Amino acid sequence: MKPLKLFVLINCCLCFEIAAKAQSTTDSLLSQLNAVLANKQFYVNKKTNEIARQNRTLSNAETPKDKYLIYQALYEEYKSFSYDSAYTYAKKLQEIAAALNDSRLMASAKMKLAFTLLSSGLFMETLQQLNHIPIQLFTDTDKIDYYFLKARTYFDLADYDRSLDYSAIYNPMGINCIDSALTLCNPGSFSCLKLEGLKDLHAHNYDAGMKKYAALLKSPNITPHDFAVNACCLSYIDEIEGLHEKSLQLLIRAAIADIQSATKETVAIYKLADVLYKKGDIEDGYAYMQQAMDDATFYGALQRQVKIGSILPIIETQRMNQIEHQKKLLYTYSFIITLLVIFVLVFAWIIFKQLKKLRIADEVIKAANVTLQDNNKSLEELNRNLSTANKIKNEYIGYYFNINSIYIEKLESFQKSIDKKLSSRRYEDAQAAVKNLNLENERQLLFHTFDKVFLRLFPGFIDKFNALFDKENRVCVPEGQLLSTEHRIFALIRMGIHDNDRIARLLSYSVNTIYSYKNRIKNKSFIANEEFEHCVMDIEAV
Repeated sequence: MKPLKLFVLINCCLCFEIAAKAQSTTDSLLSQLNAVLANKQFYVNKKTNEIARQNRTLSNAETPKDKYLIYQALYEEYKSFSYDSAYTYAKKLQEIAAALNDSRLMASAKMKLAFTLLSSGLFMETLQQLNHIPIQLFTDTDKIDYYFLKARTYFDLADYDRSLDYSAIYNPMGINCIDSALTLCNPGSFSCLKLEGLKDLHAHNYDAGMKKYAALLKSPNITPHDFAVNACCLSYIDEIEGLHEKSLQLLIRAAIADIQSATKETVAIYKLADVLYKKGDIEDGYAYMQQAMDDATFYGALQRQVKIGSILPIIETQRMNQIEHQKKLLYTYSFIITLLVIFVLVFAWIIFKQLKKLRIADEVIKAANVTLQDNNKSLEELNRNLSTANKIKNEYIGYYFNINSIYIEKLESFQKSIDKKLSSRRYEDAQAAVKNLNLENERQLLFHTFDKVFLRLFPGFIDKFNALFDKENRVCVPEGQLLSTEHRIFALIRMGIHDNDRIARLLSYSVNTIYSYKNRIKNKSFIANEEFEHCVMDIEAV
């Protein structure tokens, strides 16, 4: 059992470590996404500058064929950037192809128009365009693009309708289109992997699809837009397979690629916003969903505007509720702080009044001092009063120390009672009572308390006591203590406790031990034995 428990513990630790690393990677990617979003206008300007450059070349177009090529380049720039402009240039391509009477160019222009219609969410119009294209005019590469576009249309129709009845119709039609395209592909090529991955995705062959999309993302010449599209597909598979953190990271990377390529016809940031919202990250979910709506509106993707428009108000409502809750907390904190400020002001006013009274008292004391200096009899009376007060203070400390000594005696009595309990076999009662009892610690704490109180009243006691000896005979204080045993015996004498029996009881020594300590100390001093205690009594308190 022990090896099994160790194995489970190690596995748990590894899981926690992997989860922490995954979360750290996700946070890093989100920070990168926010940085790219803050700089998105740079990428849009880069796109518009390229469009402007292409437009400037139109004036150099000498033949309709040259103009066709420029329109085609402009269409490529617009097709994932702006629906209206992409649609306009697709129509212009049709016009020039008609003027050139080139059937292949006309078919190509129709397919570009179909792609634009699909991106805008006009699925039936897309199929209408595609069904009227004579594909026999295409090369194998164009046919592959044609079948891929038609398959996407059927799959998007199935997703949009959200009906099992219609999905059962459209999904097989899409897979048939992919099969037609695969017959024209070179095995292992980028196009082949893309088609196989899409087929596996919609045929629910997720393990195979995961491998295809992983290979696509590792392609050396993959464009940012292709990376974003394929990363979204792999993210969908990972989510179904339960790889939630990996799925989220792919969506973030796809959103970054879309922004850097100035792609407005995108789903990555919308899906990312939806995932974060469901995870409870309302703030980021709302910001990214707003960005997805801006992109969909900019491009003119009707189906995405509808989808985002149905979710955005829900997120915004929760966000407003969260903000309202934060406002309430802020008001509460503000109220508390205001009360604290009022209390501070009241206390400041009280302190000011007390200081004023103290100043008056100081003036009274000064006047009294003048009177005292002029009246020796009053001064002598005050000195006698102070002497009496010192005696009272000393007796109080002695009393306090005596009480603590009695407390230790009670503890010893308690210990005897425990023995009785043990004798009567009440073991559990005795064990519970004795567990935390430590008489020596209590005694040392009592001594330490006495030392501290005594030295506060007689801060110069040790120096003045040691002054009664030659340098080599002075009594040293043990490390970690305030007074030595010798100091403590004469400290009690200084407090007026001269009875050896009482001192012995207070310090838990025998009377003979006290006699021994006292005689040894007196013999070391250069003061006569009979005068030694008088010198100790002359040590003044503060």
